[in-house]
Amino acid sequence: MPDSTFEIWLAPLRPRGLIDDTLVVTAPDEIRSWVADRFARVLQTCAAAVLGPRTTVDVVAPDAPLGEPPARPAAAAAARDAEPEFHPKLTFDQFVIGDSNRFAHAAALAVAEMPGQAYNPLFLYGPPGLGKTHLLHAIGHYVRAHGGGLRVRSTTAERFTNEFVAAIQAKGTEDFKARFRDTDVLLIDDVQFLQRKAKTEEEFFHTFNALHETGSQLVLTCDRLPADMAALEARLLERFQAGLVAELKAPDLATRLAILRKRVQHDAIELPDEGALHAIAHRITTNARALEGALIRVVAFHSLTGRVIDAALADEVLGGLYPAPRAAARRETPTIERVQELTCAAFEVSREELLSGARAGPVAWARQVAMYLARRHTGASLPAIGAGFGGRNHTTVMYACRKAGERLATDPTAQALVHDLERRLAEPRDDRAN
Repeated sequence: MPDSTFEIWLAPLRPRGLIDDTLVVTAPDEIRSWVADRFARVLQTCAAAVLGPRTTVDVVAPDAPLGEPPARPAAAAAARDAEPEFHPKLTFDQFVIGDSNRFAHAAALAVAEMPGQAYNPLFLYGPPGLGKTHLLHAIGHYVRAHGGGLRVRSTTAERFTNEFVAAIQAKGTEDFKARFRDTDVLLIDDVQFLQRKAKTEEEFFHTFNALHETGSQLVLTCDRLPADMAALEARLLERFQAGLVAELKAPDLATRLAILRKRVQHDAIELPDEGALHAIAHRITTNARALEGALIRVVAFHSLTGRVIDAALADEVLGGLYPAPRAAARRETPTIERVQELTCAAFEVSREELLSGARAGPVAWARQVAMYLARRHTGASLPAIGAGFGGRNHTTVMYACRKAGERLATDPTAQALVHDLERRLAEPRDDRAN
């Protein structure tokens, strides 16, 4: 698993003892139920590989008596049903705000302060590692602390699916419904996993409606826009789009440095200067998770070798994994004009045709793709994209993005073409050649 995941969830675990075929492991109170739920399978697999196939793992409190027998199946089921705790590090105070996530952070804070009143639902989307789960946990922490007793439940779409299937098999769907509908704030992570699960989609649709009608707050995270999940039922997509949709993007250099500084401060890491942080921030531009993982690697190498944590050490440790950016390359955000240029070349249409009112099949499809790419990669607003495409309004852009997303979900040829365009958009442009 990624270094950052290990450091957050598994590094705090401690072996307590081996009783017959049961390995007893302690975990801090604030993460114990989450670890037991989310990482039970990997712990079990690793223990069986080292200690034998009959070995089981029991995750207990640090002060639990060692001789206490492992939880029986009924107790284990109750533990699975227990509401997972929110990770202590994932709070609003620990969230690093930058231009790439400022709007999403403000929306999440507004929802935490006024559940069911500010934006309902709130739909947070963006690639992995940019802070969607962090904001979800932060909302949970805030509501627990300041919500006046409001009930908050957090889960993932995958866990929702698994529990629903288990409830059907055990003929316990009424208990399942009550568990998810009897709450004031429901936080659902990674809703893209609901796609192509017809029965789960239907149950989630009814859960969504039941909560929304009673004024309960829903917060959803996803790795893509609602319009890009064409495999979901239209009625569910409409619900997702009915509230506020907020994007989290890759952090800029200043934000990347701020993320590293906060982690250094939190972990009390001693640095002679910030040379190593600058080296990491320049090499890794994708997300906070990768940044923290790289920092952990550098600190681990320092611990093993005794070498000073500086730029030279960071470059050496990360060189093979994250090549340094080319000095002569421009890596700025693509512009609408650049998207149009590449799209016109790929579809063999002129820019005049792309911006015209022509509705012929090939031209219309090229225009939809260009608007879709501009929405995903330029950072421009919907009105700005519309203005860049011949003065169209934002609803036209939204329609084009939705139609492109629907086609990409089912058309492999279209997928290959758009992926190639995205690759070319991401390629650095040599200053000397431009």
